[in-house]
Amino acid sequence: MGSLVRGFKTWAERTAASLRRELALAADAPIPPSRLAQFLEVELWTPRDVPGLSKAALDQLLVHDPWGWSAVSCAVRGQDVVIYNPRHSDGRQSSDIAHELAHIILGHTPGTIVLSQDGAIVMRSYDPQQEEEANWLGWTILLPRDALAEAVRARLSNSIIAQRYGVSEQLVEYRIRMTGVNLQFGGTRRHRSA
Repeated sequence: MGSLVRGFKTWAERTAASLRRELALAADAPIPPSRLAQFLEVELWTPRDVPGLSKAALDQLLVHDPWGWSAVSCAVRGQDVVIYNPRHSDGRQSSDIAHELAHIILGHTPGTIVLSQDGAIVMRSYDPQQEEEANWLGWTILLPRDALAEAVRARLSNSIIAQRYGVSEQLVEYRIRMTGVNLQFGGTRRHRSA
């Protein structure tokens, strides 16, 4: 992650803290993506909830290539919607949904996905800068630096942190490394101990 504009990471931390205050949560409390979506008035759908989606498209998304996609945000009749992959693990779903909610918070232009008549995904627009911003903000909302610092000071394992915040251990490891809390507070703690 090298192309974020100066100050974006600090802004993301402040946004994560502000969302917790608005939701009347403690600074280190988990924010389930479903609760954040409800607060933002965004509907969460799986492909089965998409009106008029053909069986071929459903099969493409959920049977033939269920690992080829994660989530997408779009507007349906003026309503913001996040469509996520229910075949992924709960931790991955949290990350995927938070990423898409971050796009909405940031006011990003939605990407374009086109399905052919046989249900194959044939085109998708992609903006690397927007994706990087959405990753950073979404992951910061799920695991803010202050919460990670408290967890590391308490010598909680990555597994326990992941369970508490409903994310994957890989995301915990990434955020600990990228925020520097392990170096600042944890020294050489064991990452995967239970």
